[in-house]
Amino acid sequence: MLRAAGVGAGDEVVLPAFGNVELADAVATTGALPVFADIDPATYCLEPAAVDAAVTPRTAAVVVVHRFGRPADVGPLHALGRRRGLLVLEHGETEAPFDEIAQRRERAAFLDAKLRGVRTPEGGAGHTYQQYVVRVPGNGRPDRDAFARAIRAKGVDCRVPVKTPVHRLPEFRRCVSLPETERAADEALALPVDGTLTKREMQRIASACNALGGLLQPAV
Repeated sequence: MLRAAGVGAGDEVVLPAFGNVELADAVATTGALPVFADIDPATYCLEPAAVDAAVTPRTAAVVVVHRFGRPADVGPLHALGRRRGLLVLEHGETEAPFDEIAQRRERAAFLDAKLRGVRTPEGGAGHTYQQYVVRVPGNGRPDRDAFARAIRAKGVDCRVPVKTPVHRLPEFRRCVSLPETERAADEALALPVDGTLTKREMQRIASACNALGGLLQPAV
């Protein structure tokens, strides 16, 4: 994708560090340098002002990643691309059948209404809930990981969506300030909203979370 667009050695490509390493690997394979910009805490997608701040005379492209089934707000990023003369590419997620998306949305709405003590995701237009990602309050990663262990013990198949941001991996380590990316990596937890889950299973998820949510208070 990037090579076909003429991106190569000496170029820089702006992309999020909140995600999988494969995209940064693809940029590096072209000979270009991955440059990481911060995310919007509500969408987990690139924040336009952060992208603008990351652009240099060597920047050739921006790669926008749609995250967890919620589309990124690409309008401002495409406008930025036109203004700065940059290629803006979108990296999407595999589309699910409409009935599967409808079932996920129904289960997401149930959790939105039932969960207490965790921050539920902002829906937004077009959200397909490929993952239902909440924020666990408290003191970051230690509390989120303890929360995850506790609800797994009650049969809830949760997962940490991004364990280590790419800019913290040895092969792409950068001295760059990405506070929202790091906060999301420390607090985010994906709860199941699979269309096969029964109402009783959804109630068990909510009950397991609510037994802990709100008990984890930030240190003073």
